[in-house]
Amino acid sequence: REWFWGYREEDALGGSDPYSSSKACAELVTAAYRQSFFHQAATAAVATARAGNVIGGGDWSEDRLVPDMVRGISSHQPILIRRPGSVRPWQHVLEPVRGYMLLAQTLWEHRECAEAWNFGPRDEDAISVGELAKRFITVWGEGELRVQPDPAAPHEAQYLRLNTTKARNRLGWMPVLDLNRGLAWTAEWYRAYYQDPTSAATLTARQIEKYSEEARI
Repeated sequence: REWFWGYREEDALGGSDPYSSSKACAELVTAAYRQSFFHQAATAAVATARAGNVIGGGDWSEDRLVPDMVRGISSHQPILIRRPGSVRPWQHVLEPVRGYMLLAQTLWEHRECAEAWNFGPRDEDAISVGELAKRFITVWGEGELRVQPDPAAPHEAQYLRLNTTKARNRLGWMPVLDLNRGLAWTAEWYRAYYQDPTSAATLTARQIEKYSEEARI
């Protein structure tokens, strides 16, 4: 709807672009199966979880902002951004992973939680692509940004935020890391990997341990 407020789990699903529509389709299909075949006590408790835009070490996917920035910085090439004004709910990967695990545990005990759930960042951490790129470059210490719009690219929503009130109130889940710390942990992982690829597993384990301590898992 291109509005400022975060989307709630019960808001109408949709999307005018293939990316958004595919997510809405997955939610609708899951809800249909849940209501048709998994509504009785003796059947599986099926929920869906929606995360914000995830960042963190180990992501090498194409056409994703942080991996593209890391590749650009490491090869001393300009970082090209198509839509710097698009606002997204950025969060470190460990945040939704903890949410998924907590949801699965809760489903085992309370099947009434077999619904849709949002796991997103603090409201202030939903910022524009351009602002996130600038912060990441600041954390890394180098990098060059260039805005290069692509008129042929599919339509994407300009504003996307998630309302996580439901997860906070019913699951007791809330973000641990603010965005600046999430960016620092992400940059730390990639820098260590480029210095010594064999350090990735050790650093990942250390970040998980530190996160778990702060989240009191």
